[in-house]
Formats: sequence, structure tokens, C-alpha cells
Amino acid sequence: MKPLNIVLVEPQIPQNTGNISRTCAATGARLHLVGPMGFTVDDKKLKRAGLDYWHLLDITYYEGLTDFFARNEGPFYYFTTKAPQRYTDVAYPDGAYLVFGREDAGLPEALLVENQEACVRLPMIPDARSLNLSNTVAVGVYEALRQRDFAGLLDTGRLRGYEWK
Repeated sequence: MKPLNIVLVEPQIPQNTGNISRTCAATGARLHLVGPMGFTVDDKKLKRAGLDYWHLLDITYYEGLTDFFARNEGPFYYFTTKAPQRYTDVAYPDGAYLVFGREDAGLPEALLVENQEACVRLPMIPDARSLNLSNTVAVGVYEALRQRDFAGLLDTGRLRGYEWK
């Protein structure tokens, strides 16, 4: 089974990218960072949010969208508040790329218009501008994993001082 791919296009807030890195590490998803970014990868805010999960992370860096698309074949799904369909209306195949834009601007509208059938959104009330990027990524990741029945992930936990019946 091919891993899920999470793509951040021009992320600006290191804490968001750190949280997303941790989500990717904990779920086995690959992280793709498309520049230019609003921080450096040695930013301590980024590392702090990712904590001790960096050794579990599969991460690739790109100079820009042209570089990213030249090196990857998709299928691509674009998460945007402007999309005409819900993220739950799509079946995410193995190896899918979930693509997310800048915290302050989203993805380029030209890219969205060219790929309307692959644009998805999380439903919100009319007056809400958007969810936090790291929350949106987590929702998208877990929907794609749910569709795979969470293959390869532990689905039970252990108590420290007790036993489950």
C-alpha cells in the first residue's frame, strides 16, 4: 500500500508545520514542503511542535510548485475553503496527495480552477473564514486513513496501571 502524502504549499507558521509534521509521523504519511516558506526548517518553534517525532518523519522539500509537480504524479486533492464539494465526497486512493495552501492565502486560484473536480472543503458556518491549517490537515489525513480502515495503524491502546476487560 502506498503511503498518504501531505503537501504544504508555502507554509508560513512554524508551529502549524510542526504540528502537521507530528501528525504525519504518527500516521506514516509523507510530508512534502513546497517553498518558499515563511520560516527555516531549523526554527525552534517548528522543532518544538514536532517534539521527538522527527526521526519518524519522511519529508521532502521543493523550491516551488513547478518543482513539486515535476517530481510527483498524484492523484492530487486540493483542500480549500472555496471548493464546491466536501472532503468526505471523495474516495482517496493509495498514494493520494492532499494539498494545502498558505495559512494566509490558501492555494493559487488558477490551480483550483484547473482542478475543480479535485477540490474539497471542510463544511463550516458561513461567517467562519477557515479552520487552523494543522486542524484541517488532521481532518483530511484521518478521513483518508478511515477509508483504508486505518491499515497499518494501531487501533487499540494500553493503560499504564490497568488492563482492559
